[in-house]
Amino acid sequence: MHTVIEPKILYFGTSVVLISTQNPDGTPNLAPMSSAWWLNRSCMLGLSDKSQTVQNLLRQGECVLNLPSVDLIPAIDRLTLLTGRNPVPTSKAERGYRHEADKFGIAKLTPAPSHAVAPPRVLECPVQLEAKLVRAHPFEAPSSLVALEVAIVRVHAETSILSPQGCSYIDPAKWKPMIMNFCEYFGLGDQLSQSRLAPVFGPAASSPAAFTPAATES
Repeated sequence: MHTVIEPKILYFGTSVVLISTQNPDGTPNLAPMSSAWWLNRSCMLGLSDKSQTVQNLLRQGECVLNLPSVDLIPAIDRLTLLTGRNPVPTSKAERGYRHEADKFGIAKLTPAPSHAVAPPRVLECPVQLEAKLVRAHPFEAPSSLVALEVAIVRVHAETSILSPQGCSYIDPAKWKPMIMNFCEYFGLGDQLSQSRLAPVFGPAASSPAAFTPAATES
């Protein structure tokens, strides 16, 4: 039996992303988010233009999408209700946000130099995606939401999560992403079966060159 409901949100499960950007004074900003989806070498990010992250991205056009594993939940919690905006926007202040300039320090995370963009990577994240802004799309007018299309220009991955069948493949059995499921943190369960939808290896697999970057040293 089904019934009609009116849920406040439709977060049916997406990866948590730690976005690092660069402030006007050259210092790094770091913000967790989860409204992200991926297509080939691009990603669409859903954010509020009242955030320092969006202001930095629109101004500089660069960021790093750091993907935390489940063991980094404490670091994400330390960033909760913090903003790089100063003064804090009224709508955020009403929700309990406060300004914090040193996001890396308070999260106890380590900035690492990027290769192709100015904002730093998060060393502790197993996957780090350097990205450049392609375009911004207004979303749900008249709200402050904006969809930011970014192109991935460099991929860093911990060697411990790579597949032995190919150095540019991440082994999904080893990768344990943090998932936001209706505003609650979850991990992944065990693999249920092999997918025939888009095989990575074997005769039916697409060419790796079309979807994966060359392996790079982090």
